[in-house]
Amino acid sequence: MSRPSLIDRLEQQALLELTTAVGVSFQVLDRSIIVITLLMLGGGALAQQAPPPPPSAAKTVPAATPGLTPDLAEAARMIQDGEYAAAQVKIDAALAADAKNPQARFLRGVVQADQDEPDKAVATFQALTEDFPELPEPYNNLAVIWAQRGQYEKARAALESAIASHPDYAIAHENLGDIYSRLAGAEYDRATALDKTNKSAQAKLVLVRQLYAVAPSSNAPKAVAPVPKPAAPAHDKK
Repeated sequence: MSRPSLIDRLEQQALLELTTAVGVSFQVLDRSIIVITLLMLGGGALAQQAPPPPPSAAKTVPAATPGLTPDLAEAARMIQDGEYAAAQVKIDAALAADAKNPQARFLRGVVQADQDEPDKAVATFQALTEDFPELPEPYNNLAVIWAQRGQYEKARAALESAIASHPDYAIAHENLGDIYSRLAGAEYDRATALDKTNKSAQAKLVLVRQLYAVAPSSNAPKAVAPVPKPAAPAHDKK
């Protein structure tokens, strides 16, 4: 029996809430774990930015979003504010009620990554890609972790999977471009190391490194993400 589709294009907002809340683009500097802007080829350094200021009182109540429970929306806000213990309580409660909940599992992976548990985060995001291959965000976050480790080929493969599952996922396209620039820079660097008279490789290396200094967008990306839904009854065919 073939696996029913889990994509509902009319209900694509739940993981969008998580995307804008915790920032899954390499170009969003809100959370250190999900950023690879200005990764240096030499030492793999990660440029970081101070956390955003606490939200005003008018912004502390999460907006209602289809598919995302109020508790998980609050957990996402807590993660943004670095309140990991409190967020974990809400995530654990959601998973106790529904162990397969993709939004709760996604947030658990973000907490694990932010709390310097990348191996656990990899396991969490990898399991999500296996259970919900239609969702691009877990692939994207896997790619960030691989990139932070300098494993650019793994990062490239993960981003290509994200794009295959959701071709109009702009974040993954931009991040894949960033990965290609790192791969290109590494090859130009090797070329100049092997032949110090290679002026064209040196010039290209200078150009590709200029990409690393491009400032990220000031606004969080407005990505559209698919949301899992129960399979339609077998008799409901059009």
